[in-house]
This record gives sequence, C-alpha cells and structure tokens, in this order.
Amino acid sequence: MRTIQFREALREAMSEEMRRDPRVFLMGEEVAEYNGAYKVSQGMLDEFGAERVIDTPIAELGFAGIGVGAAINGLLPIIEFMTFNFSLVAIDQVINSAAKIYSMSGGQYSCPIVFRGPTGNAGMLSSQHSQNFENWYANTPGLKVVVPSTPYDAKGLLKSAIRDPDPVIFMESELMYGDKGEVPEEEYLLEIGKANVVRQGKHVTLVSFGKMMKIALAAADELAKDGIEAEVIDLRSVRPIDYDTLVESVKKTNRMVVVEEAWPLASISSELAYTVQRRAFDYLDAPVVRVTCMDVPLPYAPTLIEASLPNVARTIQAVKEVTYQKA
Repeated sequence: MRTIQFREALREAMSEEMRRDPRVFLMGEEVAEYNGAYKVSQGMLDEFGAERVIDTPIAELGFAGIGVGAAINGLLPIIEFMTFNFSLVAIDQVINSAAKIYSMSGGQYSCPIVFRGPTGNAGMLSSQHSQNFENWYANTPGLKVVVPSTPYDAKGLLKSAIRDPDPVIFMESELMYGDKGEVPEEEYLLEIGKANVVRQGKHVTLVSFGKMMKIALAAADELAKDGIEAEVIDLRSVRPIDYDTLVESVKKTNRMVVVEEAWPLASISSELAYTVQRRAFDYLDAPVVRVTCMDVPLPYAPTLIEASLPNVARTIQAVKEVTYQKA
C-alpha cells in the first residue's frame, strides 16, 4: 500500500468525487489560483477549471450562503474555511440554514454540503486562531461532524461526507496536513458514525479523535512499559457518536479516559462521560476522567501553550488515577 500525505488524501477524495459526479465543486479562499492555503487543492484548478474550483473574496458569510443555496438546488458543494475560527462569520448559514432546512421544509429540501478546513491550535497563533469548534457544531441537530486522524481515514470519510445527503462539518488540522500514512489506491468509503478500535487492551479505554489521537497512542505506548494495556478508540466522528463501541470496550476494561483538545465545559468528553456512566455504570470501577485544554484562551507563548494543551504526561496521570496507581 502506498504512503501519502494527509493533504494528498483529502485532495484525492475531492478529485475522485468531482470526476465521479459533475455536481461536486470546491469553493473557498485561495483554493484555486494559489492551490489552497495548505496546498490541499493543488492542481485541481488545472483539472476541473474555474467553474468547479472557485476562489472567493474574504467573505465567509457570503460564500457559505452560496454553497447552501447551491446544495438546496441540487449541487454538491465543498466549502473550505481557511480555518474553522473564520467559520464564525458564516455560522448563521451553517446552523440556521444548512442544518435546519430539511426539517423546516418538511423534507422537501435537503442540503448535501460539506464544510471543511482546519480546527484547533497550530502553534503560536494565539487565542482567536486556535479554537476547537467540534462540540459547538456537534450540538446542532441536522449536522454531522467528522474529525479524521489519519490520511486513510481522511480520504474514506471525506468521500462519504461528499456523498452524504445531509450537511457535514469536516474538521482537519493544520498540524496534520504533512502527516504521512498508508492509503489504498483502490476506492473505499468509511462509514460516518463508526468508531475505530485502533489498539486492543484490557486495563483502560482511551478515547480521542483528530490530532489528539497522537497523544492517546503515545500515552498507550508509555503505559505499556508499566504493564498497563490501554484500549485506544478513535471516534472518527463526534456527531453521530458510536456509543456502542465505547460501552463494549468499557465493559471489558472497566475504566475510561477521554483526551480532547477543546475546553472542558460542555465538551465532547463531557457527553462521553455522561453517556458511558449512564449506559455502563455497573461496569465502571472508577469515574470517567477527562484530559482537555485548560479553561483559558490559548496563549501565544510556546511554554504556556504546552501547559494549556493535553499531553502525554497528563494522559498517563489520568490513567494512573483511574487504575488507582501512584502517578
């Protein structure tokens, strides 16, 4: 199996779907002439032309609205936000139009649109450019929210998102575009809403998604040196959430730690902790513990960034806590 970059996997997904269906098009800032802010759409303008790879002004509210209107009228838009921090300018179109049109029209209109781009921190970009909005969008009925962690998942999930009849929020990471991984040359799709058990274990269930999977897997490697076998689960999507896989894992391990980059209040990890204790209370030997970003706007200084974000040490400490071992 060949090895390609995360950005290449996304590009292949979009290009294959655009070749398959002429209704698919890409729109966003710098996606065409500049080949994409992160070079995800490199070469796509040359292949598909300016009618299907469309540069826009810096006007998220406007081009998101154009995308919603196009989707309602039968096209399959992919709307790229240079970062999901900028999606706040267009959030009315996402929440009040795309997510609700099927319900408000009594099923007469669907909105098959993908909003994609990077989420979370990307180094020293400070507070306004480093936020995680997965839980914000996952709170909205009518949306699906996907957060891939590998090139393989990125391609298979994006192809499924483009074909989905409902609006999909597809969240990536600036820090992962250069990551490499194995991706088949033949076509494949991954089901949205199905978690992936990345690593088998029997002592604790470690749950994460997106780039925080790197923290979870690195922590699992360190824990193994101490004889603690962590079962690591990648959610892949945070709406819908595959609760069944989590519950079955907790029935085996009797403990769960969730690693998430977002702020702690009303986070995805909050929802996971509630649902697991509700559905698997009799199997838990310890409370569910969360490892999240500190409850502050992300600082600029790299030392403070390191102190704010989830890391391997904090994850190991959480596992030691639920397994009643000294940190």
